[in-house]
Amino acid sequence: MLSNSIRQDIYNIYGFVRFADEIVDTFHDYNKERLFNDFEKEMYKAIKYKISLNPILNAFQKTVHQYNIDIELYEAFMKSMRLDLYKTKYLTDQEYKEYIYGSADVVGLMCLKVFVNGNKKKYNELKQSAMHLGSAFQKVNFLRDLKSDYEDLDRTYFPNTNLNQLDEKSKLRIINEIEEDFNKALNGILQLPIEAKFGVYTAYVYYKKLLNKLKKTPSLEIKNTRIRVSNYQKFGLLAKSYLDYRLNLI
Repeated sequence: MLSNSIRQDIYNIYGFVRFADEIVDTFHDYNKERLFNDFEKEMYKAIKYKISLNPILNAFQKTVHQYNIDIELYEAFMKSMRLDLYKTKYLTDQEYKEYIYGSADVVGLMCLKVFVNGNKKKYNELKQSAMHLGSAFQKVNFLRDLKSDYEDLDRTYFPNTNLNQLDEKSKLRIINEIEEDFNKALNGILQLPIEAKFGVYTAYVYYKKLLNKLKKTPSLEIKNTRIRVSNYQKFGLLAKSYLDYRLNLI
């Protein structure tokens, strides 16, 4: 759903962030900290020398250099991923916001660098919207994955929330926060270049649907199962997004 001209670079960013995330989330039978340290060292070498024998890092460094992606963005991402090696609870709003910035907002900003093709003025205009969209996506993931995060990884991201006693009031407080992020993100999506708009809007529509399902699901059920959007519903959302796009409604 993205233009051919930018699709590979978004793949390159996704491959990088997904691989780092997999190290801290799934490599349980190995020394994850050592693996993560090695990956981080190789990342810096790939970017410095503009080459890597690791195909994921080699692809990522090409996109970093082509679109002048700021070092602060991928360093913030790696900082949040490193937290997942040992930190299991986020007790304050500041800790929570810093983690989301590094794990999600900066990913949106790296993608935005590609979407605007180096246009600094456009990047600065859409920066806040991209961050709100990244935050919304991440918070929806947190809410959807409460069960697996808590039971399998012993992690809780929402501060001031007792997941053992998640009630409707706490759930709605989180959902209202996410809806505010979505509302602030939409205006930026509408201003994206044509190469990116359809793909990003479709992701927005999908996550909004997922949030609505979570909103209608009793809090006890959210804790005990993973809410998802069916394939049938996904096709419907895709069709609607495409129609909106073709009719210039977005």
